[in-house]
Amino acid sequence: MAAAPPLTLADVREAAARIEGVAHRTPVLTSRTLDSLVGAEVFIKAENFQRVGAFKFRGAYNAVAQLPPEQLAKGVAAYSSGNHAQATALAARELGTRAVILMPEDAPRSKREATAGYGAEVVTYDRYTEDRTALGHALAEDRGLALIPPYDHPHVMAGQGTAALELLEETGPLDALVVPVGGGGLIAGSATAATALHPGIRIIGVEPEAGDDTRRSLAAGTRVTVPVPRTIADGQALATPGELTFPVNQRLVDAIALVTDAEIVTAMRFAFERLKIVLEPSGATPLAALLAGRVDRLPRRIGVIASGGNIDAARFTALVGG
Repeated sequence: MAAAPPLTLADVREAAARIEGVAHRTPVLTSRTLDSLVGAEVFIKAENFQRVGAFKFRGAYNAVAQLPPEQLAKGVAAYSSGNHAQATALAARELGTRAVILMPEDAPRSKREATAGYGAEVVTYDRYTEDRTALGHALAEDRGLALIPPYDHPHVMAGQGTAALELLEETGPLDALVVPVGGGGLIAGSATAATALHPGIRIIGVEPEAGDDTRRSLAAGTRVTVPVPRTIADGQALATPGELTFPVNQRLVDAIALVTDAEIVTAMRFAFERLKIVLEPSGATPLAALLAGRVDRLPRRIGVIASGGNIDAARFTALVGG
């Protein structure tokens, strides 16, 4: 893969202009109860209210919108466990093209159905025995489609960074930004925007304990592969950090906090009962890190990106209602 140009605040601002009026400007939530429990002021960027129910629409639309007309006429492809799948499908529909999406067989049914509902063709694979990146590239090449990866693309990263840009526009300077980490696109884009605007801000990523590939990679100084994680945080069940996202995060991320599945469930329950919002497991990991005391040197003002809320009622009840 060719090296991407460095990601800049200007790239994120251009993405913000491109998605304006198409993506939602999601609310920032606060809670005195949460502040008291955590011991800091917490500002939650509620991306569960984004189109398709997750931040992924920002990056997908920013990437698809920059394709030349001749490629838009042919269509796009993507691979995803769910949220990027839905985002690319909707972006394609908004821009008048077609999408073919590669999804794992065990992706949540609600995410598969929503992706198909946006008009995409869904192709499945076994995430534990097959390489989705290789399959995705082959699928795109065979059908003449433009591949829109879920994180390893400069336009995707720039689009995701608009979540942090909006958050900081509303809150003003923050001492720390806590962001879930899967492939690393959200935290790469967010860290690029946040550190350019406020150089002293700490960037803290959060991973499930079962899938700490980014934590291990940052410690090793190179990308490390772990066994495919088995965690309720399906959006973070990746084995290796992104090729393009990792150098950005290596430069800008200060720390990675780990949370257990039980701590994620506790955060989901808190969000439902006290904040009155539904978060999927991956979207709740930053909140879990704060509630479980996983963030060292806790600062005074903290931004949190709650990345999504795509979970069906049956699974939510099974996890939280027990």
